[in-house]
Amino acid sequence: MAKPTVLIVDDEPDLCELLSITLQRMDLNPRTANTVAAAQRLLQTEHFDLCLTDMQLPDSDGLTLVDWMQSHTPQVPVAVITAHGNMETAVRALKLGAFDFVSKPLDLAGLRKLVTSAIKLSNNTETDTAVFSPRLLGASQTMQHLREMIAKVARSQAPVHIFGESGTGKELVAKLIHESGPRRDAPFVPVNCGAIPSELMESELFGHKRGSFTGAVADKKGLIQSAEGGTLFLDEIADLPLHMQVKLLRVIQEKAIRPVGEQTESRIDVRILSATHRNLSELVAAGKFREDLFYRVNVIELRVPSLRERPEDIPELSQTMLRRLGRRMKIPEPALSKDAVAALKEYPFPGNVRELENILERAMTLSTSGEVRASDIQLRPTPSTDAAGKSTASHPGGSPLGDHLEDIERDAITKALESTRYNKTAAAKVLGMSFRALRYRIKKLGIE
Repeated sequence: MAKPTVLIVDDEPDLCELLSITLQRMDLNPRTANTVAAAQRLLQTEHFDLCLTDMQLPDSDGLTLVDWMQSHTPQVPVAVITAHGNMETAVRALKLGAFDFVSKPLDLAGLRKLVTSAIKLSNNTETDTAVFSPRLLGASQTMQHLREMIAKVARSQAPVHIFGESGTGKELVAKLIHESGPRRDAPFVPVNCGAIPSELMESELFGHKRGSFTGAVADKKGLIQSAEGGTLFLDEIADLPLHMQVKLLRVIQEKAIRPVGEQTESRIDVRILSATHRNLSELVAAGKFREDLFYRVNVIELRVPSLRERPEDIPELSQTMLRRLGRRMKIPEPALSKDAVAALKEYPFPGNVRELENILERAMTLSTSGEVRASDIQLRPTPSTDAAGKSTASHPGGSPLGDHLEDIERDAITKALESTRYNKTAAAKVLGMSFRALRYRIKKLGIE
């Protein structure tokens, strides 16, 4: 079997020699070109599994080659070699479609990891969007576009920010990006940034050394290190305190971390995905989220559509959920009547797919005929629905449904707290959630 071939594009003989020796020791076949034009000729006439290009070249720059490859040789991953600390150039390359970047002076261990991932990606033929169908349901145009975007960004190591309302399935999208890329065999570590107390966050994310603070009785690996070689998913990243935003920015820029109490930094190989239901641009303008971090995590943005934007997917989603619920409850899968489908399509679903599943689970317990009918579906009136359950969702210019949902949630939590004389443990039982989840929602919603 032929050795994988890597094209090195650089006009510095010393760097070309260093890269060639490193690749040969990895049992790879290096080829070199010293200009963009020469690289383009080789890419059009020969097969390559990876391209490594410097930024400064005699006839153009590395960004020009990255852009050209996206339309002429999109199957070949390309990584750029940037000057130390030049993150702006690295981000521009990632936005243009580069697989990853490596900074000078070259860290050969990091370079070998990058090359290994890229070769694995080049040999992978399983990124067909059809593999997502059983898990990311919906035949609507918006969902087809989302599946195509997932397949595309899975071929990169660029940070991806996933934006969408609560309950739309942002974590599922993050998992699919991870599982359809070259890191699929390494860990996927999800972190809810709003659920970790501020005073524990640095230790949780970065880990700590024994004796670094009171209670640190042993060394502890942080969540970032736990994702080594894989993907770190920062859910609700908008809830990161400002001091932790500074530390995360350094992790992304330097690809290194320093545990609490440790004197030296350790190199890490982690892809960072993030998500939030809040508008990060507005938070940047309000001074609540660092602008430099925003540009680092938002290299590629994926928007997950709300359920009311794709009502044609509701029948398929509903029947799949009923099948799953039937297996869980050990009862035959009920049918969904036409009037029930019509009622669901009219409802605006402020809680999105998560709310649809809750509604169907409740309807199955009420149904006695083996068929879920409209009378079994209890759609709660919301500021965007009237008492009959008919949609009166506001059009552009009205207030967002996410805000309406938070108002409803705030009211329910307040009533539960009042009914239990502000006993949070008892209120959590009334609301059917864990104490920790209730504490998080109280903090998030600003309930005094």
